[in-house]
Amino acid sequence: MTPMTAKKLPPGLHLDTLAVRVGIEPSQYGENSETMYLTSSFVQPDAATAARRFAQEEDGYVYTRVGNPTVTSMELRLAALEGTEAAIATSSGMAAILLLGMGLLRAGDHVVCSQSVFGSTVRLFSGEFAKFGVETTYVSQTDVSAWAAAIRPNTKLLFAETPTNPLTDVCDIQALADLAHSVGAKLAVDNCFCSPALQQPTRFGADYITHSGTKYLDGQGRVVAGALCCTQKEVDDIFLPITRTAGMVLSPFNAWVVLKGMETLSIRMKAQCTTALELATWLQDQPQVARVFYPGLPNHPQHALAMRQQSGLGGPVVSFEVQHTDAISGRANAFHVIDSTQVCSITTNLGDTKTTICHPASTSHARITEAQRSAAGVGQGLIRVAVGLENIEDLKADIARGLNSLKASA
Repeated sequence: MTPMTAKKLPPGLHLDTLAVRVGIEPSQYGENSETMYLTSSFVQPDAATAARRFAQEEDGYVYTRVGNPTVTSMELRLAALEGTEAAIATSSGMAAILLLGMGLLRAGDHVVCSQSVFGSTVRLFSGEFAKFGVETTYVSQTDVSAWAAAIRPNTKLLFAETPTNPLTDVCDIQALADLAHSVGAKLAVDNCFCSPALQQPTRFGADYITHSGTKYLDGQGRVVAGALCCTQKEVDDIFLPITRTAGMVLSPFNAWVVLKGMETLSIRMKAQCTTALELATWLQDQPQVARVFYPGLPNHPQHALAMRQQSGLGGPVVSFEVQHTDAISGRANAFHVIDSTQVCSITTNLGDTKTTICHPASTSHARITEAQRSAAGVGQGLIRVAVGLENIEDLKADIARGLNSLKASA
């Protein structure tokens, strides 16, 4: 059979086109949907070629822990969407942050991190990295002066997540990038809440982008995946040698699922953002809701910044605080609203086509201390909703079921 050669993509394609077209060339069979290469190893034509490829003197796949065509396609596509030279896939989003730290940090180094990042990220920096002599200072996500005040001579990395989970605080990426570069440090941004459909952090000066592909890149709650986006040289010289040894690589099957998920990323995100804005606006008018956290609302403290950085959209995640008098009543009221839902899925995952609802203080942020939760603003009355693709009226009715019964018992 005559081998197929893919047409070369022209420059200047839009994100929606890149999301369905970027990848490795098809096989000799000319498949239109990317092939899933479920193999642990690759047969070499001869011993000399095998030796050159294992020595990295010649391109070629040898072992899936080192590289796999399906994984490569996923990496190429994500890099194209983020506007970076390269991406390296990992087994989870947390593995991507672990890889970043293992590649950049040494004993005696210092990190400045937002105090509002995902709870497991706090645990990773304060627990695991601290074991090896890396110290982390946590600061307000939105106060650039606090970031500047925390800088030390040994600061190597600034790490932010924007918007944050679950309070949707938005950091000024450009300001933090300028600050980091002024002292010879690097800025990394966790972009899993917005995805490249809304936000490309390197356009604002970020050096690294981390992703939990489990979220919006897949978009249907099917697999766990992660990625780190940066320059090709950094992938080759810093991060690939670590994954070759440590093995926090993405499986070909999971890579294929995320690869296909990215094809609908933009259309999903736009639809979910539209519904999220309508839900947030409705929640503001509910008497049993004390406060709504959503960057798309004009009263959000960083609304103007979010609109500049996030393509004019607020994102698909809405958090709100139910009325309460103390931590005990806050937890009870939040649990009541969550347990009263019949459409929303009670799960801490997000990025799904199905709307999910959770209580961050007892789930995603349960493993950090009460002081850390308090500093991050994660109270017992807080509920997070990651909006899916259901009809907005059904979502309103589902949440109103719990809110209205709270009102009736008040």
